[in-house]
Amino acid sequence: MSHFSQIRTKIRNLTSLQSALTDLGVDWKSGPSPVRGYQGATEAAEVVIEQPNGFDIGFRLNPETKDYELVADLQYWQQPLSVDGFVNQITQRYAFHTVLEATAQEGFQVAEQKTTEDGAIRLVVQRWA
Repeated sequence: MSHFSQIRTKIRNLTSLQSALTDLGVDWKSGPSPVRGYQGATEAAEVVIEQPNGFDIGFRLNPETKDYELVADLQYWQQPLSVDGFVNQITQRYAFHTVLEATAQEGFQVAEQKTTEDGAIRLVVQRWA
Protein backbone atom coordinates (compact mmCIF):
# COMPACT_ATOMS: atom_id res chain seq x y z
CA MET A 1 0.00 0.00 0.00
CA SER A 2 1.38 3.38 -0.99
CA HIS A 3 1.78 6.05 1.65
CA PHE A 4 2.52 8.81 -0.85
CA SER A 5 0.58 12.05 -0.61
CA GLN A 6 0.12 14.45 -3.52
CA ILE A 7 -0.10 18.17 -2.78
CA ARG A 8 -1.45 20.36 -5.56
CA THR A 9 0.38 23.52 -6.54
CA LYS A 10 0.00 26.18 -9.22
CA ILE A 11 3.55 25.56 -10.45
CA ARG A 12 3.67 25.03 -14.21
CA ASN A 13 7.19 26.01 -15.28
CA LEU A 14 9.89 23.45 -14.43
CA THR A 15 12.80 25.86 -14.90
CA SER A 16 11.26 28.42 -12.51
CA LEU A 17 10.61 25.65 -9.98
CA GLN A 18 14.24 24.53 -10.17
CA SER A 19 15.46 28.13 -9.81
CA ALA A 20 13.20 28.61 -6.78
CA LEU A 21 14.61 25.51 -5.09
CA THR A 22 18.17 26.64 -5.82
CA ASP A 23 17.41 30.11 -4.37
CA LEU A 24 16.21 28.46 -1.17
CA GLY A 25 19.39 26.37 -0.87
CA VAL A 26 17.55 23.10 -1.49
CA ASP A 27 19.68 20.35 -3.04
CA TRP A 28 17.65 18.75 -5.81
CA LYS A 29 18.25 16.49 -8.76
CA SER A 30 16.60 16.52 -12.12
CA GLY A 31 14.49 13.56 -13.13
CA PRO A 32 12.68 11.64 -14.07
CA SER A 33 13.95 9.93 -10.92
CA PRO A 34 12.32 7.78 -8.25
CA VAL A 35 10.97 9.36 -5.06
CA ARG A 36 11.63 6.83 -2.30
CA GLY A 37 8.82 6.09 0.15
CA TYR A 38 7.63 3.62 2.75
CA GLN A 39 8.68 -0.05 2.34
CA GLY A 40 10.61 0.65 -0.85
CA ALA A 41 7.67 2.14 -2.74
CA THR A 42 8.64 4.69 -5.40
CA GLU A 43 6.96 7.33 -7.54
CA ALA A 44 8.61 8.97 -10.56
CA ALA A 45 9.15 12.74 -10.43
CA GLU A 46 10.82 15.42 -12.56
CA VAL A 47 12.53 16.96 -9.50
CA VAL A 48 13.67 14.95 -6.48
CA ILE A 49 14.86 16.23 -3.12
CA GLU A 50 16.67 13.54 -1.16
CA GLN A 51 16.30 13.62 2.61
CA PRO A 52 18.86 12.22 5.08
CA ASN A 53 16.32 9.65 6.33
CA GLY A 54 16.13 7.92 2.92
CA PHE A 55 12.62 9.15 2.09
CA ASP A 56 12.41 11.72 -0.70
CA ILE A 57 10.28 14.66 -1.77
CA GLY A 58 9.44 15.07 -5.42
CA PHE A 59 7.65 17.32 -7.87
CA ARG A 60 5.92 15.56 -10.74
CA LEU A 61 3.78 16.85 -13.56
CA ASN A 62 0.09 16.09 -13.21
CA PRO A 63 -0.96 15.39 -16.82
CA GLU A 64 -4.55 16.47 -16.19
CA THR A 65 -3.91 19.87 -14.57
CA LYS A 66 -0.47 20.52 -16.16
CA ASP A 67 0.74 21.60 -12.68
CA TYR A 68 3.66 20.14 -10.78
CA GLU A 69 2.45 18.49 -7.59
CA LEU A 70 4.54 17.73 -4.56
CA VAL A 71 4.70 14.00 -3.86
CA ALA A 72 6.11 12.56 -0.63
CA ASP A 73 5.44 10.18 2.22
CA LEU A 74 4.54 12.92 4.70
CA GLN A 75 5.03 10.59 7.67
CA TYR A 76 8.77 10.86 6.96
CA TRP A 77 8.88 14.63 6.25
CA GLN A 78 12.28 15.87 7.41
CA GLN A 79 12.51 19.55 6.49
CA PRO A 80 13.00 22.61 8.72
CA LEU A 81 9.60 23.97 7.65
CA SER A 82 6.18 22.35 7.73
CA VAL A 83 4.83 21.05 4.42
CA ASP A 84 2.70 24.21 4.04
CA GLY A 85 5.62 26.47 4.93
CA PHE A 86 7.86 24.66 2.45
CA VAL A 87 5.32 24.89 -0.38
CA ASN A 88 4.62 28.57 0.41
CA GLN A 89 8.33 29.44 0.32
CA ILE A 90 8.81 27.61 -2.98
CA THR A 91 5.69 29.23 -4.44
CA GLN A 92 6.95 32.72 -3.57
CA ARG A 93 10.34 32.15 -5.21
CA TYR A 94 8.63 30.45 -8.16
CA ALA A 95 6.40 33.50 -8.66
CA PHE A 96 9.46 35.75 -8.48
CA HIS A 97 11.22 33.80 -11.25
CA THR A 98 8.06 33.63 -13.35
CA VAL A 99 7.65 37.42 -13.17
CA LEU A 100 11.33 37.97 -14.04
CA GLU A 101 11.05 35.68 -17.05
CA ALA A 102 7.80 37.26 -18.30
CA THR A 103 9.03 40.83 -17.90
CA ALA A 104 12.36 40.02 -19.58
CA GLN A 105 10.47 38.58 -22.58
CA GLU A 106 8.67 41.93 -22.85
CA GLY A 107 11.97 43.84 -22.78
CA PHE A 108 11.84 45.00 -19.16
CA GLN A 109 14.76 45.04 -16.72
CA VAL A 110 14.69 45.02 -12.94
CA ALA A 111 15.35 48.55 -11.70
CA GLU A 112 14.78 47.85 -8.02
CA GLN A 113 14.23 44.80 -5.84
CA LYS A 114 13.44 44.88 -2.13
CA THR A 115 12.34 42.27 0.37
CA THR A 116 10.02 43.76 2.98
CA GLU A 117 10.01 42.89 6.68
CA ASP A 118 7.11 40.49 6.18
CA GLY A 119 9.04 38.62 3.46
CA ALA A 120 7.20 40.07 0.46
CA ILE A 121 9.31 40.88 -2.59
CA ARG A 122 8.82 44.26 -4.24
CA LEU A 123 10.05 44.58 -7.83
CA VAL A 124 10.25 47.68 -9.97
CA VAL A 125 10.87 46.98 -13.64
CA GLN A 126 11.49 49.43 -16.45
CA ARG A 127 11.82 49.44 -20.19
CA TRP A 128 13.48 52.12 -22.24
CA ALA A 129 11.90 53.04 -25.54
